[in-house]
Amino acid sequence: MTQTVARLMQSPADFSAKAVTLRGWARTLRASRNVGFIELNDGSCMQNVQVVFDPAALYAKPTTGAAIEVRGEVRLTPDAPQPLEVAADEVVVIGDCPPSYPLQKKRHTLEFLRTMPHLRMRTNTLGAVFRLRSLLAFAVHRFFMERGFVHVHTPILTARDCEGAGALFTVTALEPDALDADRAGGFDFEKDFFRARASLTVSGQLDAEAFALCYSRVYTFGPTFRAERSNTARHASEFWMIEPEIAFADLDDDMDLAEEMVRCLIGDALEKAPDEMAFFDRFIQEGLMERLGGILGSDFVRITYTRAIEILSKSGRRFEYPVEWGCDLQTEHERYLTEEVFNRPVFVTDFPRDIKAFYMRANPDGRTVAAMDLLVPGVGEIIGGSQREEREDLLSARMAELGMDPQAYAGYLDLRRFGGAPHAGYGLGFERMLMYVTGMKNIRDVIPYPRTPGCIDS
Repeated sequence: MTQTVARLMQSPADFSAKAVTLRGWARTLRASRNVGFIELNDGSCMQNVQVVFDPAALYAKPTTGAAIEVRGEVRLTPDAPQPLEVAADEVVVIGDCPPSYPLQKKRHTLEFLRTMPHLRMRTNTLGAVFRLRSLLAFAVHRFFMERGFVHVHTPILTARDCEGAGALFTVTALEPDALDADRAGGFDFEKDFFRARASLTVSGQLDAEAFALCYSRVYTFGPTFRAERSNTARHASEFWMIEPEIAFADLDDDMDLAEEMVRCLIGDALEKAPDEMAFFDRFIQEGLMERLGGILGSDFVRITYTRAIEILSKSGRRFEYPVEWGCDLQTEHERYLTEEVFNRPVFVTDFPRDIKAFYMRANPDGRTVAAMDLLVPGVGEIIGGSQREEREDLLSARMAELGMDPQAYAGYLDLRRFGGAPHAGYGLGFERMLMYVTGMKNIRDVIPYPRTPGCIDS
């Protein structure tokens, strides 16, 4: 029976002196005249299993990177770094690998590995990242399901811009010749597939709100797209968003849910991926596990935007981006608050209405909205959310002020007319969370096939 490396490593004593079959890839291979060693990895865990073989008995000797099948007996090795090894009776090469294989036994830079996204998951670092990505994706679904949320699949193709920023990818079914012909006089979307302008979604929020006002507690978890020409380490053109919406809720309820979710995801990473987390702590960011453990044991601070500006203004620090009431907080401001003032996660609330989206609930002061950002040490903003504006007259007035077409949002306004209720929600960029938990510094290294300006290659 074929076993996985993970199963062997979890219970070595169960397999002592037993015959096993393993299938995987040769990470490294070394051999003398009398004995050879293969480090075999099948992707089921961080660890390799050492295979000991007789070179003279092999019909075809595997090379680094080759896919192989090993049949042999398990031997416990309590005095060695690894708990067991497999004494091979037979090693079969399933898929050979030539000497030009680019992932030989040496350290490779992350920049180099980005040039081969189809192979980089075979390395220790990216293998650990994508295994943790899988684990945390499952943890997201379990978190919401255990709390009575309904999972909603919102459209990827849409006619609405949720954020109002205009950084949208337009989708067309027309051939390039038709597009070229129309450029001089403006594009006629009546000729296109939907007979209207269609875009890739920037958020599933507006559609999720409709479901929240039926099921009370819903969430989306899917890809979103931004056409911003940003080449920073924190931005990608395609990324995954976690977006819960809760009815009969205010901003405090929203923050409670966000804090609980962050704690849950960090706890799962530490508990269920100990080898990966130890690897990140050793090779990616020293002290990572201690920092994350500290998050689980600390209360999240809650301050208003106005208070945050006061703290930053009185800090004596010369920031690259000047601080004044009405400015959007930059990463340097966010990290100063979380790392040097409070040394823990911080919710900043009640932002100026002019720097936030149209759907956020207006506060009584007329200047701010019931919005929140969660800032964490080492990263800055990781979650953005708000109480939604449930009052139709105020929402309509805000949309008119911004020059938005009410017909394009007729259904959204209907939600305020037909049994509307206070509700709130937030968005968590999944890749931002992965960067925070792994210590990885570039979003390109926590998403399998990064899409950034000028980069669409797989």
